[in-house]
Formats: sequence, C-alpha cells, structure tokens
Amino acid sequence: MTATLLLALGGCASSWPFSDAPTLLARADRLADRHQYDAAIRAYDDFLTRFPDDPAAPRALKSRDTAASIVTARAELTRLRAELAARDAELARLRQETERLRADLEKLKDVDLNLERKKR
Repeated sequence: MTATLLLALGGCASSWPFSDAPTLLARADRLADRHQYDAAIRAYDDFLTRFPDDPAAPRALKSRDTAASIVTARAELTRLRAELAARDAELARLRQETERLRADLEKLKDVDLNLERKKR
C-alpha cells in the first residue's frame, strides 16, 4: 500500500504545481501579461505539448505566436536602434569632414585670389 501511494504521489509530483491545463494556461497568460515573453512562450509550449487536444489549445497557440512575435520585434528594434546609432555617429563624422573640407576650400580660394592679384 505504501509503495502504491508513493508511486501515485510520484506521478503527481512530476507535474506539480501545474497539474491541469487551465492552471498551466493561466500561468502562461500571467507571464505574458507581465511582459515576461520568453517564459510565457515556454509555458505555452509546455501547455501545447502536454494538452494538444485541449479546447484552449488554438488560443494558446495564438497567444504563443503573439508572444514570439513580440520577442522577435523587440530583437529587431534593438538591432535597428544600434544601426541607427552607428549611422548617427557616421553622419556626425561626415559633417565634421564636410566642415573641414569647406574650410580647406576657403583657404584654397584665398590662395587663388592672392595668386591672381600677384599676376596683375
């Protein structure tokens, strides 16, 4: 009897504390609501793996895909911000170079004018 009880409890322990579909799905939803999208994706994946035929599975899949899209969009936004910062730095460098070239051009114009004056 003790062995049977331990075996039964051991089977429950593997899925504790989320032994039923609604609890696991609610956990995934809470994680998504808290913007913990990576953890939410894992929870949705766990739900879908363990309860693929649950009536809530299509909604869980949509929620999982939405969370994954948010993670992807955030990564893309981070990449684009870094690219924008690099381009801003390049633009600042090019502006400085332009100003330097303008100053050099003005010097060359002065030299040219002085040479013209000396020729006359």
